[in-house]
Amino acid sequence: MYLEVTPTGAKYWRMKFRHAGKEKRLALGVYPEVGLKDAREKRDAARKLLADGIDPAAAKKARKAAAVAEATSSFEAVAREWFAKFAPGWAPTHSDKIIRRLERDIFPWLGNRPIAEISAPDLLAVLRRIESRGAIETAHRAHQNCGQILRYAIATGRAERDTSADLRGAIPPSKERHHPSLTDPKAVGELLRAINGYTGSFVTKCAMQLAPLVFVRPGELRHAEWNEINLDAAEWRIPAEKMKMRAVHIIPLSIQAVALLSEIKPLTGKGCYVFPGARTVTRPMSENTVNAALRRLGYGSDDMTGHGFRSIASTLLNEQGWNRDAIERQLAHAERDSIRAAYNYAEHMPERRKMMQAWADYLDTLCKGADVVPLRAGDV
Repeated sequence: MYLEVTPTGAKYWRMKFRHAGKEKRLALGVYPEVGLKDAREKRDAARKLLADGIDPAAAKKARKAAAVAEATSSFEAVAREWFAKFAPGWAPTHSDKIIRRLERDIFPWLGNRPIAEISAPDLLAVLRRIESRGAIETAHRAHQNCGQILRYAIATGRAERDTSADLRGAIPPSKERHHPSLTDPKAVGELLRAINGYTGSFVTKCAMQLAPLVFVRPGELRHAEWNEINLDAAEWRIPAEKMKMRAVHIIPLSIQAVALLSEIKPLTGKGCYVFPGARTVTRPMSENTVNAALRRLGYGSDDMTGHGFRSIASTLLNEQGWNRDAIERQLAHAERDSIRAAYNYAEHMPERRKMMQAWADYLDTLCKGADVVPLRAGDV
């Protein structure tokens, strides 16, 4: 054993040895981080390996490789690799929910475990923890995500089977979720008047006022960007990567929607988001903002949610006799028949423009509180 000093002044403990007729060297550490006593202990350990016919340099290299393999084969390492590979193809709201679910409910208990060693009971224990707080749907989604990660581990050679498949039926089914909404025209009018009287954040108020005019998903509303909106053309184009169905969504803007966006543009137009967060303009408003504002207005979670504006529009527009395909296209629901989807996209744009303006006019009438005869599609 000796201390090697490089031209730069760095000092390394080295050990010369012969194995299989060849002279080799083994690095024992950097001085002074590794003292003489520690270097001697490492030398003695290497001598024991040599006495057993083992090359200590090769053994050290194998230990390093095993450590790297272990670090890249933990459940969290594989999960983050899987997420990085597939998240670019998801809508931001979808990917945010998945990574938050994993970080909150899965990684603290399974993250450091080698993914190949995770058994069905191990996974069930974590899912039961989620279930115990009443989040049945979250437990099912976490189960689904873990299965996707385990299958990715199989494909990349770090696991042999998907143990999540053994848990089918282990978590009780979640109850069908309905997004609470109001469907009585008079109640809708009361809601609109309450929103107009909102005294909180102006940005939040504008978001609630725009929601019934465009009836997009709450995440799509929160992530609206100014570069997607053409006020002159009265059109909002949401890119495919931000949509749940991965297709560009065009929203004809009514006169009322254009006026509302024009009113808020001097306040937020210099930034990216139409409805930025309260603390920073570089992020959209929180997903709880609109729901919290509705609670402040006196609407409980069983009465109305941000998603409920879609149900209001769908129910009343269908009752008024508007073309079902036009309504579904405006709601950005998927059309399984690609040929029919292309036809509907082109064919129903003029009707959608007419429908969206008539809908905005109808909401104005409801907001005034007058007794109105429901507008029929044929009346426009």
